[in-house]
Amino acid sequence: MTAQQVEPLVDISNSDAARVGRAEMMLERARWAATVFERYDREATMAIVEAVAAKAHEHAAHFGEAVVAESGFGVAAHKKIKNELTAHPLVDFYRDQDFVNARVDEARKIVELPRPAGVIFALTPSTNPIATLHFKAILALMTRNAIVISPHPAVRESSVAAAHALCEAAVAAGAPEAVIQILEHPTIPMVEAFMHSPKTNLILATGGTPMVRAAYSSSNPAIGVGPGNAPVYVDATAEITKAARRIVDSKSFDNSVLCTNESVLITTQDIEKQLKIALKSAGAHICSDDEVERLRRFLFHPRGFNVGAIGRDASWIAGECGIRVPSSTRILVAPIGRIGVEEQLSREKLCPVLALHVAKSRDAAMTQARAVLRLTGAGHSAAIHCRDEAVIMRYSGMVEAYRVIVNAPCSQGAAGFATNLAPTFTIGTGYFGRSSIGENIGPQHLVHWTRIAHNSDKGEPFGEYHGLKREFRGPLAHAPADGVPGAGAAQSPRHAPQSPALDGASKDELRRLIAEELRDLLRK
Repeated sequence: MTAQQVEPLVDISNSDAARVGRAEMMLERARWAATVFERYDREATMAIVEAVAAKAHEHAAHFGEAVVAESGFGVAAHKKIKNELTAHPLVDFYRDQDFVNARVDEARKIVELPRPAGVIFALTPSTNPIATLHFKAILALMTRNAIVISPHPAVRESSVAAAHALCEAAVAAGAPEAVIQILEHPTIPMVEAFMHSPKTNLILATGGTPMVRAAYSSSNPAIGVGPGNAPVYVDATAEITKAARRIVDSKSFDNSVLCTNESVLITTQDIEKQLKIALKSAGAHICSDDEVERLRRFLFHPRGFNVGAIGRDASWIAGECGIRVPSSTRILVAPIGRIGVEEQLSREKLCPVLALHVAKSRDAAMTQARAVLRLTGAGHSAAIHCRDEAVIMRYSGMVEAYRVIVNAPCSQGAAGFATNLAPTFTIGTGYFGRSSIGENIGPQHLVHWTRIAHNSDKGEPFGEYHGLKREFRGPLAHAPADGVPGAGAAQSPRHAPQSPALDGASKDELRRLIAEELRDLLRK
């Protein structure tokens, strides 16, 4: 069976009603797949996961190149690394965790039964499209969920091809048909239909703030993430040469499209000169005042950040600004005198441009690092290069971030690939960032547990639950035909409920927010 057969195509009719109806059909097939998948044992589940991870690894280089060719930004070799990291290493990290079998706690007289979410609607970004697609699909399969993916329009073709490949591998390994589906032509009405449908059990949103807030306003459970804007503080106790090299390596990785990349470098006057020399040796160009102003004008305009600069290399950006640099330049460092709304360069920049602020003291440096995250990126990530544990603790307590990376590149470290944090391409920003989860998102967030709790009285017997499995009653319905509403549906399609107001916004406002994320930002 081919991926074309098991993965429904999206109707591109001009009729909004037809698109909404198509969404209902895809969700019906996904719901059937989730119902079937929940009956699989752990051995069968992991066989599917392994097959999909192998396919993801096999095609990592191909899709790294395809995404760069389609979007025009990023580094193919670095995207290959990210695509590989979200294959076998991701599976290996969670291999010893069981999301299929019941857990028996004899001491507390509690038995826990895993209950998958069911149907997951997953939004993927333009910056890390294939790695995020791999990540979310594998997490869904580990927890026996079905997933429907909505790709970013700027990387639609690559995303569709990657999803087809994963779906084909999953079905060949025994997964139910339609366990992985993708919207081949995502539109605002379709995304709204998926978000609001009662057949969607969970929305897993990775993207800009408007899209994440739209997910939270949908009336369905949602896990959303916020933007990054990581400050990195280099303390006087740091190993300056190592710190500079790690910062440049991190900021130049995939031309800085990871939301975990360092955005504003903060240090103190006593090591400013030494740090700048080390940065230059690592491949950075330190901009003059005139060059900083050129960068500022190029990167920011009245409507916001210049999306044409996203993921472009440092020499290209310098050329667009009329700044002469060697072709080997890896990042551009822009010294700024202040941090705040009036200084645009202290905001998130998904390109290899790093702001540099020199503070008068350690206390002032920490205060400015806190200000960076309060400007934007609250709850996301921060980094510090330091050899004094007390300073590290103080800094970590001041910045409003749920990941503080120490003496490591922040791009990879916060995502769990240069530290022992959980590997992820979906970063929870928690209470600081108005998100429901503060840790790195993993499979544990896609399954809940029914807890069977016995009387705590020691005189009441607990019983023997080891080896017992959940029983399912009744035969399964046949899979709904592609393009035809499922005959064995548990419930008939219903009209999507109206969304509650989002900060007082109307439904038109919600559509505008979604449009901001879906528009073809990089159309040439």
